Amino acid sequence: MARKQYAIIGIGRFGSSIARTLSEMGFDVLAIDSDEHRVQEVSHIVTQAVVADSTDEEALRAIGLRNFDVVVVAIGEDIQSSILTTLILKEMEIPTVLVKAQNDLHAKVVQRIGADKVIFPERDMGVRVAHHLTSPNVLDYIELSDDYSIVEMKASDSMIGRNLIELNIRARYRCNVMAIKRDNHMNIAPAPEEQLQANDIVVIVGQKHDLIKLEMDMED
Repeated sequence: MARKQYAIIGIGRFGSSIARTLSEMGFDVLAIDSDEHRVQEVSHIVTQAVVADSTDEEALRAIGLRNFDVVVVAIGEDIQSSILTTLILKEMEIPTVLVKAQNDLHAKVVQRIGADKVIFPERDMGVRVAHHLTSPNVLDYIELSDDYSIVEMKASDSMIGRNLIELNIRARYRCNVMAIKRDNHMNIAPAPEEQLQANDIVVIVGQKHDLIKLEMDMED
């Protein structure tokens, strides 16, 4: 099964954060911005970086954007460009379009014209969004430092019915299960014999690269 391809339109702090994280996770990433300087800044990080006007449908088609699975519209202050870009992407039948919204009105407009998800980002939200995009089971992702993070993930099919000894997450991924959320109860430091159930949420801490491998494996 081919891996998803991602395009990021608007390479400010938010867009570049998503682009960088997706690239670090091993995905093909196309970065698009009308500012040549911004494009040059991420050109060594992503698969391809292009200077283009995202409100020009012909330009987007020429880039081959129709072949991408997910496009993130991370345009900054120019709400009009964001809306027009979203409209063009939906008319191009891009499977999934995520849009960074400046305010509630902006969000309502892009939702009306078909945005699949609207994001109200803070400075560090790009990393979380990237993990949500690539790992559907990931519910939240929190950076503790440059090296370590905490991830909350819904127990995948491969985890359900197995206990922590069988999953062997510490030995296989060098990550630690901190807690298991079940219904409204939080089980802190669960016993190794604890068997995971459907709809359980597992809270795991580890180094970023180890967590990425865990997320990818548990998605299968």
